[in-house]
Amino acid sequence: MSVAAPAAAQTPTGAGAFTIQTLTDGQRFDPAKVVEAAKMLAQKPLIPLIASDLPDGYASLPFDQFSGIRLQPAAAIWAGENRGFTVEPLHRGYVFSNPVSLFTVEDEVIRRVGFDRSKFDYGKITPPPTNADLQFSGMRISTGLERPFDVASFQGATFFKAIARGQNFGAIARALIVRPGEQRGEEIPFFRAFWIERPNPATAALVIHGLLDSESVTGAVRMTLRPGDVTFIDVETTLFARQALEHIGFGCAMGTFFAGPQSRRTFDDIRPSIYEVSGVQMQAGSGEWIYRPVSNPSALQVSSFVDDNPKGFGLVQRERDPGAFFDDDQRFESRPSIWMQTLGDWGAGSVQLIEIPSDSEQNDNIIMYWRPKQAVPAGGEITVSYRQAWCWQPPERPELAIATRMRQGRGSQGRRRRFVVEFAGEKLGDAALVAAAKAMVTTQPGTVQNLRIWPYPERKLMRVGFEIDPGNETLCELRLVLQSGNQPISETWLNRWTW
Repeated sequence: MSVAAPAAAQTPTGAGAFTIQTLTDGQRFDPAKVVEAAKMLAQKPLIPLIASDLPDGYASLPFDQFSGIRLQPAAAIWAGENRGFTVEPLHRGYVFSNPVSLFTVEDEVIRRVGFDRSKFDYGKITPPPTNADLQFSGMRISTGLERPFDVASFQGATFFKAIARGQNFGAIARALIVRPGEQRGEEIPFFRAFWIERPNPATAALVIHGLLDSESVTGAVRMTLRPGDVTFIDVETTLFARQALEHIGFGCAMGTFFAGPQSRRTFDDIRPSIYEVSGVQMQAGSGEWIYRPVSNPSALQVSSFVDDNPKGFGLVQRERDPGAFFDDDQRFESRPSIWMQTLGDWGAGSVQLIEIPSDSEQNDNIIMYWRPKQAVPAGGEITVSYRQAWCWQPPERPELAIATRMRQGRGSQGRRRRFVVEFAGEKLGDAALVAAAKAMVTTQPGTVQNLRIWPYPERKLMRVGFEIDPGNETLCELRLVLQSGNQPISETWLNRWTW
């Protein structure tokens, strides 16, 4: 794909691509040109991507065959240059049929990354014709800083994923989400092109510019990747609305929750738990820390946590004990948490949580994102910035006890349900503080029965047990916080129980 100058006509070429001449091979690069290109595209109807140029059979390749197509190591961008990063262009095929153009920026000059089938190892798969210009489906990024590892990949729509050192890939992020969970259907934005700045080894950072497009919106996304024991991605997104944007989401993360102690539903497996994300963590604009476990519900569940100028939110994996999963292949305990630290004024809106019923552990059935309250009118624009941390635990953490585990099961009688929530933290090692502690539990609707606490200051733990009686209701919203002397000593634990 080339990308057309604002004054030039959009011209479909090759794999349904079009050109913006200020951002193509040999042109001087300026990040402002990506923003200008997005603004220009928003003034014209969407030119759909065309995937019909793929060789026969490539769109239906099984995953194991597709994943076997790999770039030869010496052909990676900046291989052997000791720049701290290499970039592997990813082949198209399988479900990744849409073309994406890749460009590098070297000495402020744009260089197109051309497709060359001789640089790929196809194994037993018939290679495409020698003259094919298939572009790519995305890119995989590796770091050679200290101990090398594959740190991130960008492939499909606006999906991307990253890890901290020592982790396994798991939850994924999206640069933009539009109308998820609505009856009229979700709109799927996609990246048309990436411009990757040649890294300076002294900065230990890689800067990526992306141009996204969709039926109702275009956008420019700047991402600065800094890998390590915590991998940070600073994201700045500027959107231009072709149509009114009433339901969009920033800081979107997705992951799998199939079964666990708090949500087993129908589950017959040798493994006690199967999930890569355990819950949503939030720091509200007021400073309150909130944690909401996720579940695999029997019906679609959508929850909104209304806030104003949130400080941060994320989809987290809190279980780091391998024995909780008993799975030596998937290693769910090594999957990343994704934390979004908001930058600037985010205004009013809500953290949205969508929990989708799933009968397969392969599905990313948990979706979380920030939804602005105010719609963006047609012709309008919005800019949002945040710092994303791919981590073992969020870099911003409460100086409070946190909910580490929960269990639920049959109550003492009738339709009652019994819950046990375990909190851990330094504050719970203070015997005097714990002696005055109370568990404040509410349910709406329903009533709370048989509330008890078990303090273990020698282990810096406290367990809270209680039952809820829902009466004839089929849904209850639960809230629990530990207090001592009318001050919170724990984060606020929320949960939704459904019949």
